[in-house]
Amino acid sequence: MAAAQVVGSLPGGPPPETPGEPPFEQGRGFRCLSARLCALRPDDSSSGRTEIHLLFDQLISETYSEGSGVAPEDVSTLLVQACRLVPLNQNHLVSKLSQLIHHLLNTLQVIVDEQNLDFLLAYTISAIQQCSSWTHMQILQALAALVYCNGSKCQKYLPDLLGKSGLLMKLSDLAQSDPEVRRAAVHCMANLCLSVPGQPYLEERYQNICFQVFLTTLQSPKSSDMDDITYCMLLQNALKGIQSLLNGGKMKLTQTDELGALLAVLKKSMFHGLPGLNIEMPTVLYPTPLPQYDGRPPIQPQQSESSTSRPANKKKKSKVKAKKIHQGEKEEEESSGEREVAPVTGAGRLNLHRGDTQCPSPPGAQSLPLAASGAAGKDRVSSPFSSSSWKRVSSSESDYSDAEGGMQSKVRSYQAKVRQGALACFLSTIKSIEKKVLYGYWSAFVPDTPELGSPQSVSLMTLTLKDPSPKTRACALQVLSAILEGSKQFLSVAEDISDHKRAFTPFSVMIASSIKELHRCLLLALVAESSSQTLTQIIKVNVPRYHFSISVLYVNVRVSSLTLLGAVVSTHAPLPEVQLLLQQPCSSGLSSSSSATPHLSPPEWWKKAPSGPFVEEGAVSSPKLSSEPCWLIRLCISIVVLPREGSCSGSDAGSAGGSVYEPFPMRLEALQVLAHLARGYFSMTQVYLMELGEVICKCLGEADPSVQLHGAKLLEELGTSLIHQYKPDSSIAPDQRVPVPLVVTFWTAMLNGPLPRALQNAEHPTLQASACDALSSILPEAFSSLPSDRQILCITMLLGLNDSKNRLVKAATSRALGVYVLFPCLRQDVIFVADTANAILMSLQDKSLNVRAKAAWSLGNLTDTLIVNMETPDPSFQEEFSGLLLLKMLQSAIDASKDKDKVKSNAVRALGNLLHFLQPSHIEKPRFAEIIEEAIQALISTVLIEAAMKVRWNACYAMGNVFKNPALHLETAPWTSQAYDALTSVVTSCKNFKVRIRSAAALAVPRRREHYGSVEQYAQIWDALVTALQKSEDTTDFLEFKYCASLRTQICQALIHLLSLASPSDLSCIRKTLELHRDMVQSYILQFLKSGTERDDTGAPHHPQERDQMVRAALGHINSVQALAGDPAKRAIVAFLEDTLTIYFDSSGSQVALLGLTHQ
Repeated sequence: MAAAQVVGSLPGGPPPETPGEPPFEQGRGFRCLSARLCALRPDDSSSGRTEIHLLFDQLISETYSEGSGVAPEDVSTLLVQACRLVPLNQNHLVSKLSQLIHHLLNTLQVIVDEQNLDFLLAYTISAIQQCSSWTHMQILQALAALVYCNGSKCQKYLPDLLGKSGLLMKLSDLAQSDPEVRRAAVHCMANLCLSVPGQPYLEERYQNICFQVFLTTLQSPKSSDMDDITYCMLLQNALKGIQSLLNGGKMKLTQTDELGALLAVLKKSMFHGLPGLNIEMPTVLYPTPLPQYDGRPPIQPQQSESSTSRPANKKKKSKVKAKKIHQGEKEEEESSGEREVAPVTGAGRLNLHRGDTQCPSPPGAQSLPLAASGAAGKDRVSSPFSSSSWKRVSSSESDYSDAEGGMQSKVRSYQAKVRQGALACFLSTIKSIEKKVLYGYWSAFVPDTPELGSPQSVSLMTLTLKDPSPKTRACALQVLSAILEGSKQFLSVAEDISDHKRAFTPFSVMIASSIKELHRCLLLALVAESSSQTLTQIIKVNVPRYHFSISVLYVNVRVSSLTLLGAVVSTHAPLPEVQLLLQQPCSSGLSSSSSATPHLSPPEWWKKAPSGPFVEEGAVSSPKLSSEPCWLIRLCISIVVLPREGSCSGSDAGSAGGSVYEPFPMRLEALQVLAHLARGYFSMTQVYLMELGEVICKCLGEADPSVQLHGAKLLEELGTSLIHQYKPDSSIAPDQRVPVPLVVTFWTAMLNGPLPRALQNAEHPTLQASACDALSSILPEAFSSLPSDRQILCITMLLGLNDSKNRLVKAATSRALGVYVLFPCLRQDVIFVADTANAILMSLQDKSLNVRAKAAWSLGNLTDTLIVNMETPDPSFQEEFSGLLLLKMLQSAIDASKDKDKVKSNAVRALGNLLHFLQPSHIEKPRFAEIIEEAIQALISTVLIEAAMKVRWNACYAMGNVFKNPALHLETAPWTSQAYDALTSVVTSCKNFKVRIRSAAALAVPRRREHYGSVEQYAQIWDALVTALQKSEDTTDFLEFKYCASLRTQICQALIHLLSLASPSDLSCIRKTLELHRDMVQSYILQFLKSGTERDDTGAPHHPQERDQMVRAALGHINSVQALAGDPAKRAIVAFLEDTLTIYFDSSGSQVALLGLTHQ
């Protein structure tokens, strides 16, 4: 009988090419072999088995390349057919089939579809159950390839695999005799845990089962029958499994013991195989601020530095390394940047605090080059965790051979991969737990300053300083960055106290010590590191208050250095110590002739940069400030505008080509640093104002939009800082400010330069929006002095851009118009204000929430302008302003008050101003009556709704503005009682104290008694204010306590204001309240009289004399009231006020002020 029954005759190879036929089609070999296999029928004869063996061998030996044209469904179909041809009693064929499954799925990167997966899983599970144990290794490899990214589709078989007596549970058990089988079983479990986005995760109970297996695997020591490489691969698979559970499975580590056990094994695995270290870890790490257990033996004090800093096998290692280089070994960890670094011990520590101590380079460390290569700028630093270390293992399980690198090199490589896997897993753990939980384990992973004679604690910095693999060092630094990220609040408690003579070490001192040690170790690493990727990671570690030298010349490292410097100058700016560092003389990085940046000593150096015409500066001079230059500003300007060293700076220098200037990432980062300096250290930056103007003009004139955008951002920051200098509350002395004529010169140059072109660049709307923001940062005092044509240019462009279809541009334009409408030289221009109002009303109808929010803010500013104009002696503006436009503004503001909170907060502000602005001539018109009622109802509902604090605060403020308009006739208006009810509800019950303060201020606005309505209405307001005073400390929110004093001050002012307006009919209710709460009210009024002069935004008097005059005025008013016959209320209130004033003046030692008060 034939070896196999063949359905049709198929050629054994491809047919010969004909002249018109294309070249050999990709995947033809696979398809031919697949067709031959599919043509076979099950046959248990010896010849049939031989035929199948040969086909399997040919399929395995076939060359498959990326894009080989083999469809995934064809692979799945072939594997199903192969399983049908191989009975389970044929161990050799099952083993060969398993190799084929593993090889095809791995090589072609195929994920099996669900239907075929069901058949193949059933087959492989049955194979493990029925075939001999020697086949289990290959079958498990096939199973691992099948379940890869298919865990969610294997639910049906999970009980057989992961159940109490499941196959993988048995084969991965510590009692498993074959270490390779155990490793393969753990590998299968890890692949099962790997999830694909969009597919369901593994059930929680199976996640927990796998987690416990992985944890047990990592905790168990290497058995005597297991070789080092197998053990490393076992650990890698367990780490891969835990990382998959944390990343894709979203597993949460809620139990302290569970998290502590994981962190303990991860820390142990991080140092697996690290030369010179053999640490013993406890089973569980517990959260504690104290240093964790360190299982290393103490160092010998008498041991010399040289003997402790060099490993004994250095000579042997050097030979291995030389041999590897000779053989052309390409393994990343060993061939690039391998080094041995001295252990950081108490005896071998480098003193970085003394100026006379130099840091010697550790053995193997190479000094940093002084010039960047041309290709450096093209390099891209990738994450150290983005490698293929978690990919499925190849069929040979190793790309090494003893002849290429030797067994020792092979073991070291696998050990490094374990350390990298542990760090990757730790990074996933950090991202899956809360920061406050991680802080409890801080001391286990972050170095601390050791006690004298004690060894350095084993931490992430140990890997950074000692690990021979640059990739592992970069991984450790990335994990350290993740720990530090978002830890600003935790680290802010650090306090460096020189006096340690106390019974305990405060936690703040321990944190400070840890930060100092981090700084010291990172400086050591910076000096010793030779890998550019790892150097970049060192620079990116954002430790508080850290400053690095920037003389490293690889482009990505230099960019990271500038990023770090930007972080330093933008944190809590301005800091005196940072300012001192910025003013220090240039370091070697700037003064060396071989530096990557030119030496900038001449004062007129910037004019040498190729550029367009700029403004004449002869007539204006900069303010007289510190003559010390800021080296960082000089460096950043040189990076942006000066040609790169070695390039020509001829006429083509205006183009930002990479051949002429520094690489774009460098220039953009330099511009960002300049923007940070302009924002935080303007006292230093303003000396360079005209030079920076030249830089901005150059950037805006370039072709690259990103450079233009950063130039516009820098212009905005400079303009904003100039505005801050001239604010009324500015602490900067007038002679230290940039003179207004110089600011005018600066902005004239901007408007005569490329800024208008940037505003009109419709191809790049982001640039247009940024240019609008820059245009809105003109100093108002300077704008009024600009040439009239430049003023008209600004206004015309902004009004024109408000019609833009791009939402970014429209939002920026709306905001800019809201700034311009406040300018003193424009706010009385009725035509401009009307044009701006129409533009803003149009933007309020936009579909974009951001545009509407900016427009609402501008509408609020515009209505502020109306109020300012109303208070001027000249009534012409009010007479000329269109009543129809006012009506439209009221309606738009009412509609906006029903929008989202971002829009609503400014809409109600605008409503209050508009209602305040309305003149009797407007209110008398019938068409205004209905809209006024609707506007006030909108305000009342906003006061009462549970909205954002800012919305309700603005609504209360707006209600106070409404009360200021006497033309609205509060005494007869039907809505007055509703408004008072809303405000009294808020002042007694709102959770936010700032809203309560504003509502109390609004209740104190009406100037006449009639405005408070009936006696019952007055009594309700009075009782509400007394209740609010009594409840002024009732809050569960700690953040509100700081507003308690301001709230009591405002309520006391409102109560005294009500007393000064009280009528005879009101005295009875006042007396009744005072009888119930006399001591409480008196104590708070005394506090009000004695309190300091802190300013608030409610208009309360700030000086004690003003406050006691208020009380005396109220006393005088009550004395003048004609009380009803037989009513003792007047006498009781007078006695209360006199007693209060007597106590106050007694405590202040001023009795004279009381003379004549009693019997006025």
